[in-house]
Amino acid sequence: MTSSRTIAAPPYRTIVFDCDSTLSRIEGIEELARELPQERSNEIQELTRAAMAGEIPLQDVYARRLEFIRPSAAAMAHVAGIYWDQRLPHGEHLIAALAFLGKDLRVVSGGLLPCVQPFAERLGFAADQIHAVPTRSDEQGAWLGFDEQSPLARAGGKLELLGDWHGEGDAPLALVGDGSTDLEAAPVCARFVAFMGVALRESVAQAADVVCHEQDMAALLPLLVSPEELQILEHQPEHAPLVARAQAILSKP
Repeated sequence: MTSSRTIAAPPYRTIVFDCDSTLSRIEGIEELARELPQERSNEIQELTRAAMAGEIPLQDVYARRLEFIRPSAAAMAHVAGIYWDQRLPHGEHLIAALAFLGKDLRVVSGGLLPCVQPFAERLGFAADQIHAVPTRSDEQGAWLGFDEQSPLARAGGKLELLGDWHGEGDAPLALVGDGSTDLEAAPVCARFVAFMGVALRESVAQAADVVCHEQDMAALLPLLVSPEELQILEHQPEHAPLVARAQAILSKP
């Protein structure tokens, strides 16, 4: 894995997205905790906040939160639907446009795979482009645990995965995310975009290459593609509205 840091403008070969508070407005773990007593739910929310702000290593809170919740297969499927209902505007249009340009698209999330995968597939990602933490359930759907060896259940895991991809020819890679685990992966990214449209994390925003404060995925388009690629999209009837929306956002006073 390479750790060199070369900041570069588009185009990028690989574009990676976080899921929670990026592609969707929610934090999946908090949705799973809603049926718990309020005190316990508040504790999980605070643990999540501290981990995403980089105050506590992710591995110190990951198993603890899930041991409190022990989500069933049905509960995880339900949260997948909430991810979709709370998706950011124009997410599926952005993914379709990037796919049209031939980008290698990936979702990399510390969320649970049964929650993240159905949502990401509906957005337009292929199953093998979706990376989250696998879980185990019994035949009745009761919780049996999660893959404790998954790099995405600990600090530095995203850096490890993206570093492997960056090493595949060292082609430029861009990452869009909102948390400290995303920022950890910046050393192998040509551009790290801090998406602050849902949750503002000052430490992440201050260290990012560029920050997006818009609550609209269309605003990311000019940050992820080159002017030449924008022109290509502008001449495609199915993608021209997304380009127009991105330009309208950029021109706001």
